[in-house]
Amino acid sequence: MIAMAILALVMAGGMVAGMITRAVSPDGGESAVGAEPAPPPGGPSNTTRMVHLDRITGDISPKSVVASPTGTVIANNMMYSHSSTLYDADSLELTHTVVDEVDLSQFGVPDRAGVTQGAPVEAAFTPDGKHAYVSQYRLQGPGGGEVAFDDCRGGDAVGRSAVFRLDVASGTWDQVIEVGRVPKFISLSADGTRALVSNWCDRTVSVLDLDKGEEISEIPVDAAPRGSVILPDNRTAYVTAMYADELYRVDLVTGESELVLETGRKPRHLVLSPDASRLYLTVSGSDELIELDAATGEVLRTAETGREPRTMAISPDGLALYIVNYYGSSVSKIDTGTLEEIQRVEVGENPIGITYEPTKGRVWVANYAGSIDVFDDTAPGASTEP
Repeated sequence: MIAMAILALVMAGGMVAGMITRAVSPDGGESAVGAEPAPPPGGPSNTTRMVHLDRITGDISPKSVVASPTGTVIANNMMYSHSSTLYDADSLELTHTVVDEVDLSQFGVPDRAGVTQGAPVEAAFTPDGKHAYVSQYRLQGPGGGEVAFDDCRGGDAVGRSAVFRLDVASGTWDQVIEVGRVPKFISLSADGTRALVSNWCDRTVSVLDLDKGEEISEIPVDAAPRGSVILPDNRTAYVTAMYADELYRVDLVTGESELVLETGRKPRHLVLSPDASRLYLTVSGSDELIELDAATGEVLRTAETGREPRTMAISPDGLALYIVNYYGSSVSKIDTGTLEEIQRVEVGENPIGITYEPTKGRVWVANYAGSIDVFDDTAPGASTEP
């Protein structure tokens, strides 16, 4: 295995042992998970409307975009671009372009010296915003095995891949953790001690101990695991099996998995409400949004979406969802109280990633064709589309 040496001795801030029901709020302070969330800038999010601020372009082809709690946004560019780009949430300026290359001999794997390329897919920030874990679709370099593809044609000849940890301040990789084949989505526990990584071609999810910097177990699910969330107990998680049309509940401690729901075609992404009472699921192939009870997995409500809903974000107060419509080149804003669309805005071609940036109350949208749209979501009243 790529046994992962940690260059930093401990994870800084926000990972203090015993604070397993705490999280870091956008202003840097701690708040209890499940407590009444702080309102976002501009008032209740189901009463505000998105106004276009800017379109970021350049040498990018963003596959995903994720905001930290402390004013940094990361975009991971499609795998052949081999880079992640970091932005200042206030100025929208590019601060770092991070190439996806590492020398594994510097991370505890002496027999794999030389340049290894990753391929960034998704990211998750630590609660203090100082680090981001980035899943790497495949590793190409010494001892890397066959090239990986979405159809998993190489089977076991494809080498296992990894998650890289990024030091946000310096824009450098400081840790590598081995996971399964073709890792895609990554989610962190509220206390910042565990991560869950979807291994697309292994039909499993990897459980990572972030304090130790290592994989501690792999849990079987089904074909093409993708989206996931970890509940505030830091051991219960939900995972979509996208090509099996299934939703699973997994126990990060016992390694057990349980089929919760058979869905429509291609269940893709999950988000958890701020009070942890509700789950929201996009079913991409069925143009559907599903609301579930987070404790039981029971379906509560469903709603139609735009064409091919993929990634979602939720506002800090839990009153609004933001869903990209991949084939509609648009974003839908949904009132979680009614599950009705309250605004739809045009974005660039093939929107695939979206995040809510909490320090400024802005929505960032990654367009696969090569741009990032940024919206202010603090304007009151009726729609003010660009």
